[in-house]
Amino acid sequence: MANHRRAPRSIFRSGAVRAMAGRLSWGLGDQAVSSLTNFAVGLYVARSLGTFAFGIFSLVWVTYGVVLNVSRGLATDPLMVRFSAVPEDRWRLGVASASGTAIGVGCATGVISLVAGLAAGGPLGNAFVALAVVMPGLLLQDAWRFAFFARGQGKKAFLNDVACGIALVPALFIAGRVGTVVAFVLAWGIAAALAAVYGWFQTSILPHPRELVGWLRSQRDLSVRYLVENVSNSGASQLRAYGLGAIAGITAVGAVRGAEQLLGPFLALLMGLSLVTVAEGARVLQRAPHRLKHFCVILGGGQAAAALCWGLGLLLLLPDSAGRWVMGDVWDSSSPLILPVTLAVVGASFATGAAAGLRALGAAPRSLRSQLIASLFYVTFGIAGAFLGGAAGSAWGVATATLSGSVVWWLQLRAGLRDYVPPSADEPTVVFEPIKEPIKE
Repeated sequence: MANHRRAPRSIFRSGAVRAMAGRLSWGLGDQAVSSLTNFAVGLYVARSLGTFAFGIFSLVWVTYGVVLNVSRGLATDPLMVRFSAVPEDRWRLGVASASGTAIGVGCATGVISLVAGLAAGGPLGNAFVALAVVMPGLLLQDAWRFAFFARGQGKKAFLNDVACGIALVPALFIAGRVGTVVAFVLAWGIAAALAAVYGWFQTSILPHPRELVGWLRSQRDLSVRYLVENVSNSGASQLRAYGLGAIAGITAVGAVRGAEQLLGPFLALLMGLSLVTVAEGARVLQRAPHRLKHFCVILGGGQAAAALCWGLGLLLLLPDSAGRWVMGDVWDSSSPLILPVTLAVVGASFATGAAAGLRALGAAPRSLRSQLIASLFYVTFGIAGAFLGGAAGSAWGVATATLSGSVVWWLQLRAGLRDYVPPSADEPTVVFEPIKEPIKE
């Protein structure tokens, strides 16, 4: 009996840790590719277009971020929670429905973006029309990445993002010759669409958009909460960007986005972090529940420390001449905002550790409560700061909001861990809840 009790800990310390390290290394590699790709796109657009046009591109970018989180909440977050430790045939069934749901979300939101773009007109409207065209491909490519990590196949996600990055090189070159926001949006989206096609070849799974209704019905207990949580997060960023643009002008949006772009590797890492950490947190919970808190602390603290080192390194070491060479005219308006933006990323980074723990616990009400409070802080402080001090005031407001929000996340994780009741030793361990209704082939 004693040997039976010691076995899980021994496994967790040896073979399981090595397996986790392997999966995380591919996850970190994939996120590095994704981060560097987004970083390069942002810098190239900023340098090519100037602050005002970069502000338009930034509004398109944050709008895409909202739609991406709608897709993740409805399609791929439930996939990660319920299909990360299942037989392959069930995984393939779930991936077909989840990827089809992502395409459906892309088509529906693409129509909305098209109507809004035609109504707005001008350069801003044209950019949203272009976003409508590329939205389904962008969301499908993201869905494949979630599918690979749910299966523990981080290498395939890495290769898919590499393919997207390779496709971006000629696309951005052509867009740079055209020199418009529309050209850059199309270049970004077409590269993702090509990677999405490659993902189909990698999986040999055909997305099933017709299963959208069935998928939403079977996953509604998780998807509704994750949808609200995700949209409150990205929606807060969108509201802050739109509010800043209305109060201080689109140039201020470009200045803030330029400073955030310098922290791009970490912002992109935060966006895609759930690809790895939720599944790994669930595995930790399955093998050694008492270690989940340590996993979350290391995860959040490591990111926060890395973001602080990166931001302070930029702040203290990067000369103005190098900054102007990298970002063009955007540097002059963005460089004074590096410190508050860095602190904002530090707060968000630390919060992601707690968020991963809450999702691994399946504590959707607690994670939703944390996200709603953090988003309220973000919008309120960000817009109030814009009223008081334009771009700089908004940046400091957001820094205050994310640092305060991280406290809320960790208090909720502490409560969630206190509430967690591990399965009985006499019962089989179940980490992922079964879907309540079968997904039809």
